[in-house]
Amino acid sequence: MQPRIKNWLRSASIGIAITLSTSGLLRAETLAETLVSAYEHSGLLDQNRALLRAADEDAAQILAALRPIINYSADITRTFGQTRNGFGTSGLSNQDVNVGISLELLLFDGGQTRFQLESAKETVLATREALRSVEQQVLLRAVAAFQDVRRNQEFVALRNNNLQLLRQELRAAQDRFEVGEVTRTDVAQAEARLAAARSEFAAAEGDLAQSIEEFRAAVGRRPGALQPPRQLPNLSGDIDASAQIAVRNHPDILQAQRQVAAAELNVSAADAATKPRTSLFGNVAAGEEIGGDDFSRTGSFGVQVTGPIYQGGRISSLKRQAMAQRDASRGNLHEVRHRIVQDVGNAYAILRAAQAQRRSSREQVRAADVAFRGVREEAALGARTTLDVLDAEQELLDARANMIAAEADVVVAAYSVLASLGQLTAKDLNLDVQLYDPAAYYNLVKDAPVPISPQGQKLDRVLRALGKE
Repeated sequence: MQPRIKNWLRSASIGIAITLSTSGLLRAETLAETLVSAYEHSGLLDQNRALLRAADEDAAQILAALRPIINYSADITRTFGQTRNGFGTSGLSNQDVNVGISLELLLFDGGQTRFQLESAKETVLATREALRSVEQQVLLRAVAAFQDVRRNQEFVALRNNNLQLLRQELRAAQDRFEVGEVTRTDVAQAEARLAAARSEFAAAEGDLAQSIEEFRAAVGRRPGALQPPRQLPNLSGDIDASAQIAVRNHPDILQAQRQVAAAELNVSAADAATKPRTSLFGNVAAGEEIGGDDFSRTGSFGVQVTGPIYQGGRISSLKRQAMAQRDASRGNLHEVRHRIVQDVGNAYAILRAAQAQRRSSREQVRAADVAFRGVREEAALGARTTLDVLDAEQELLDARANMIAAEADVVVAAYSVLASLGQLTAKDLNLDVQLYDPAAYYNLVKDAPVPISPQGQKLDRVLRALGKE
């Protein structure tokens, strides 16, 4: 019995060694390469960049209200009818052509439009921060997808190796049973362990398939061999100092601050709506009867002052609404600040727990390896049963699986800390990508260019390059 046991144990040792070393044999993709693909692929980023461009246009539209507004009008009118009186019946039929141009220029509105313009600019800045927050979500999702695939790939390899070893053991048990060295119970134990291993292998393959689909959704392509990150982000470990950094720099809190500023400007704009509005106006018009001699040429210009007297309480309601929205945005800022501080604390707690689990898992692997080797030697001397060896080998594989999971959790937790600080962006990570400039489009549209202007033509080229026109 001892030679067969030694041969099987030798095969088990070789199998475990092969499993633990296969991850370094292939050309593997780095985490940075995965993040680059996620940044370039993300439809969520494209969506929020488009929303930012829409916010940029809001500012341009409000600015346009401060410029001269010129409209034209034209009509062709045919007039016909009959008139009957004491002298008889007469018919009426003529056609008139009329054209006109009108101009209006806002001179003063109590600052309402200016307040609205400044509010729109604050909204643009808030939307930029929202885009930065989405970028963090996209990259953190890619980190998690990367680590899930790595973990499940190694789980499949471990379970497959375990399955092969148990098949060898079952054959050895059957051989020993045939010569009377073991009982039917030993064979049944090996069969039961093999059946359990098949179930665990199938579950591992299912988990890997799901993680591959998540990787494809997050990154835009299927994963290949993935290289473990060589180093983690450099984190200070000081929770209080990190919380202060997050309160100053996290995109969520900067967005909330901009929203408060915009809401306060909206209150000022609502208050200005009660003030007089002064405009300069002018128009010229010409009309002529087709086929006749009648024609007219008219023109006028002047200054108009308008203001509300009574609108059923609408204006005061709008002001109260703006004040309520301002108060809501202030409350949101307060809540966001507390959430950011809490997220930093939670992220560090998760990271430290993951690091502790990794240390424990490494110690567990070391101890399980020593135990496995000891049980193997004792079995070779006849002091241990085959089931004892199987149990020790299973404990070693389980310990290795725990260590793989702990390694993946540490990486995800470290990048989650970066996200809680507001530093998980392509710029902060120095990714090899062409960074999106959130101010570029605004700089093109902030002066509300018309299509025939040089700036408008440049804007058209930008839109064509984006594929949005």
